[in-house]
Amino acid sequence: MQITNLHDAKAKLSHLIRCALAGEDVIIAKAGEPMVRLIPFQQELTPRQGGQWKGKITIADNFDDFDADLEEMFYGKPE
Repeated sequence: MQITNLHDAKAKLSHLIRCALAGEDVIIAKAGEPMVRLIPFQQELTPRQGGQWKGKITIADNFDDFDADLEEMFYGKPE
């Protein structure tokens, strides 16, 4: 495990990234206290599926209706 303080991490970020990609545990600390762990990003290989909320939510029939009160809030009262 490699622990690096924040100031040094700024100067050698490329090296720390290479270490993390090689499987090394890289911890970045501030004032001796561990703050974050640098780990490789792993792309999720399964495509996202939609439709989990189908039938569970509804949109009001008047969702797109014009609202005079809202217009007044933005533009003031009509003259």
